[in-house]
Amino acid sequence: MRIWSLHPAHLDRAALVACWREALLAQAVLAGRTKGYTRHPQLERFRAQSDPLGSVGAYLSAVADEADARGYRFDRTRILRPGPAAVRIPVTDDQLALEWQHLGAKLDQRSPADAVRWRAATPSAHPLFTVVPGPVEAWERASTV
Repeated sequence: MRIWSLHPAHLDRAALVACWREALLAQAVLAGRTKGYTRHPQLERFRAQSDPLGSVGAYLSAVADEADARGYRFDRTRILRPGPAAVRIPVTDDQLALEWQHLGAKLDQRSPADAVRWRAATPSAHPLFTVVPGPVEAWERASTV
């Protein structure tokens, strides 16, 4: 499961669709609607919030906004608590850099045109997150990029 800290605008089509599905799965876990993935480390940052479902709903809303901007139709009725988050979640600059490199490696493999766009861009965070100085997040389990 990869719930990107990067802004959804950076993701290629495959990553955007996968991010949507994986965040919906995270929502299901947080709502107690599934028994799988309950210990997934990326859920820690949502669980730490006073309103985990509101936070994941805000995450999903921003992903759906990007889908709308590209002309895709993601079913917003699947978001249990849509809308902006009451509180932004911190993410470290080293975590964002790790994800940026991870995304670039994926784009090089599957989407050369998007890889060119990636090389010309500067990483930015998903609107739910605010970037703070620090090392890779403790919940990150990615192998070396």
